[in-house]
Amino acid sequence: MSKLKLTGKQIRAIGYEEGPVVSVAMHTMCTHLKHATEEEALTILKDILAAPENYLADEVLSKIAEKLMVVVEEEAIEIPLNENGVAYNVFGAKHIEEGALAQMRIAAKLPVAVAGALMPDAHQGYGLPIGGVLATDNVIIPYAVGVDIGCRMCLSIFAIDPEELKKREAYFQRELVAHTLFGAGREFSDSRDHEVIDRKEFSEIAFLNGLQHKALKQLGSSGSGNHFVEFGKVEISDAENPMGLAVGNYVGLLSHSGSRGMGASIANHYTQIAMEKTVLPKVAKHLAWLDLDSEEGMEYWLAMNLAGDYASACHHTIHEKIAKAIGEQALATVENHHNFAWKEMLEGKEVIVHRKGATPAGKDVLGIIPGSMTAPGFIVKGKGETASLNSASHGAGRKMSRSKALANITHEALKKELKEHGVKLIGGGLDEAPFAYKDINEVMQSQTTLVDVLGKFYPAIVQMDGNDPRKFRKRKDEIVGE
Repeated sequence: MSKLKLTGKQIRAIGYEEGPVVSVAMHTMCTHLKHATEEEALTILKDILAAPENYLADEVLSKIAEKLMVVVEEEAIEIPLNENGVAYNVFGAKHIEEGALAQMRIAAKLPVAVAGALMPDAHQGYGLPIGGVLATDNVIIPYAVGVDIGCRMCLSIFAIDPEELKKREAYFQRELVAHTLFGAGREFSDSRDHEVIDRKEFSEIAFLNGLQHKALKQLGSSGSGNHFVEFGKVEISDAENPMGLAVGNYVGLLSHSGSRGMGASIANHYTQIAMEKTVLPKVAKHLAWLDLDSEEGMEYWLAMNLAGDYASACHHTIHEKIAKAIGEQALATVENHHNFAWKEMLEGKEVIVHRKGATPAGKDVLGIIPGSMTAPGFIVKGKGETASLNSASHGAGRKMSRSKALANITHEALKKELKEHGVKLIGGGLDEAPFAYKDINEVMQSQTTLVDVLGKFYPAIVQMDGNDPRKFRKRKDEIVGE
């Protein structure tokens, strides 16, 4: 396999400004991501440019991200951390890297922390670890919510024999590609009406004014990274499931994505404000908070909820379009979100529960916990376990960073894995290969006290970022997906 080669001209062409960051980007990608194609490398560089804060924890790509970040001047008086942190429970500790454990220890020492928990899919993130749950006293921490605000799973279950996915693979693949759009910054050329775009927050909060048009153009689209829309087999195993489905096999449409550019803009804007108003020691500075009684805190709360509703609208739009295209109505749907904060009661007191990459698992709350592009997802019902703050994992969790995956996984290995599991992949990259993720079965074993399993979802036709929609046409004059 030929070695990756990039030029400064290519990097500047995707939006990087002239300066040291160009040479750092070129050297980093060509030295450490030896298995990446030119297209994959440039896509990653675009993602880093769009949201550098997402990559500060990456052992390799952080070198590029740091050059792009704006340093906040620490003018306010630094608030010290508590010597001892609040108590929190760790589920599946043997599967969790030390970096994530260290981040949770720091979060527990915040003077506003009340309680916490760490899920078995946890891995190091930015501020609060991904898979971290933190309850606070009347404050909101933007980066304990996360950048992709309201990111969620949505599953539609149809009365179709799963064998049809193989018999008519080209048909389902065509409709999947025709009615989805992937990629950082991607927008539709036309627009769909939806009540979420007319929400009053867009006019009442000055910062949101400039985000309304982008939100309109991205409605019904998905981002990059681990976001997907896929067809697969649903296997219902619990006869008493609250969905009212008989035990048996069905076809499912499963999607995973969040609030697109709007959510990322909200996260970055209010985190900068939080870091200016709440100055913490360097090791915890990205856990800066906003008081919910302050103007900025109330604004963020409203903006976060708007972004969450927008993410839900994106999923519903995708599912409605595809259901109509295949001429079916869903028998049942399951939807749950993470990267969000909720007002909940804990020991008789209202607290703010942040779930960054963690699924709500209150008593009888339904959810779906995905595995990977070849591993099954699990349809679950929460048990309402207070030890986890009514939470469960949001997936299998990464065991390799994106840069490590690109450096160690080959296209040949990925193709072999897909073939062995009978999965058709459209788009996708080595950074999302199954080998980069933990064993979902081990993760589920670590949270049997948190959720009951009602059924499973087995991926069959998976669409992720990286596909060229021009390969799939309905008519000569119509490029689907645009």
